[in-house]
Amino acid sequence: MSIIEFLSYGFIQRAIIAGAFISVLCSTLGVLLVLRRLSLIGDGLAHVTFGSVALALLFRVYPLYISLPVVMASSYGILKLMERARIFGDAAIGILSAVGIAGGVLVASLAGGFNVDLFSFLFGNILSISSQEVYTSIILSVIVLAVIVFNYHDIFSITFDEDFAKAGGINTNRINTMIVLFTAITVVLTMKVVGIMLTSALLIFPAVTAFQVARGFRNALFIAAAVALVSLTGGILLSLILNLPTGASIVMVHFGFFITAFACKNALDRKSRRH
Repeated sequence: MSIIEFLSYGFIQRAIIAGAFISVLCSTLGVLLVLRRLSLIGDGLAHVTFGSVALALLFRVYPLYISLPVVMASSYGILKLMERARIFGDAAIGILSAVGIAGGVLVASLAGGFNVDLFSFLFGNILSISSQEVYTSIILSVIVLAVIVFNYHDIFSITFDEDFAKAGGINTNRINTMIVLFTAITVVLTMKVVGIMLTSALLIFPAVTAFQVARGFRNALFIAAAVALVSLTGGILLSLILNLPTGASIVMVHFGFFITAFACKNALDRKSRRH
């Protein structure tokens, strides 16, 4: 079957459309998080998402309705632990991560053990995404990206020097809160694309790949978005052609881009040193 024939199916079109918006959102936030050394927040919130999905399945509620408020509250909790409990970011993330995964296991045991629905969220299945989930992904992604664009200069200042930004009159608490809440929304949306277990990959890989070749912050954002879009489409098509898990295929294509960019950067550095 040709690629054109694959693309004619509605479920693939839905997967690519929703995945494209979510991937751009992940890449944008990933650049901010990696630069601020908070890249593992996605992994920590993914574990909290596991607990919230288990809770939703226990009460037979659509997971998004439970996961969004729970994960957003957890991301805010991470921020407050960092600010008021004098805990470094990685330790705060570790605390919420442990509580999230432990809570999920306890809730799953109360529900009679792990079931097929819970495992589908662990490893994702973007090809099963519904029209409602597509619309939800587009609306939330557009809102978050629009707010980021509107606050671009403030976010840029805080990312590189938060103390200087605060001295310059920028409300750093508002921007920090906004970033962690947006990250929470992104993590919840991403669980359908690659699953809870691989969520952090979509936040980290586009950013670290862009940093190998980008010149400047704005340039890194555009390159990260391009890498995310190509990796998503390539991963979906690769999984269909070779009959592989879609989420894992998307992540491995991301990894391939990173290795390529890293190798090219090293080759150029060696060439420049010789000259």
